[in-house]
Amino acid sequence: MPKKAVVVDDTMFMRMTLKSILENLGYEVIGEGADGFDAVRLYKQLEPDLITMDITMPNKDGIAAVKEILAINTEAKVIMVSAMGQKTRVIDAITAGAKDFVVKPFKQERIAEALGRIEIAEKEQSKNKGKSKKTRKKK
Repeated sequence: MPKKAVVVDDTMFMRMTLKSILENLGYEVIGEGADGFDAVRLYKQLEPDLITMDITMPNKDGIAAVKEILAINTEAKVIMVSAMGQKTRVIDAITAGAKDFVVKPFKQERIAEALGRIEIAEKEQSKNKGKSKKTRKKK
């Protein structure tokens, strides 16, 4: 069963591009939105495995939306997408809890790399949880 994704960006072209790339990488894109309000609503409604989100959007930006999504689920996987020259905003997004970021313009390989990093981090987290459970049992 493919992993499910939501794509949020205020430009239709970027949503179409990301949707195509994610589908090529084996994801099923189950929702699309244009601002941070859409991101939070779609996350609650659809509970995707992944959400890609622009940082700069109208109404509610991606950083505010990441914080809200992580308040719903601390293990939510969010990849931020930003334009060149937004280094401070990217740092803010990672600090807010985004798992990775991709700078526009990007290629499929860069999205695949970000997804790979998230999977590696997930596996490490699983191993560490298993170890901490074993440690607790010994006490």
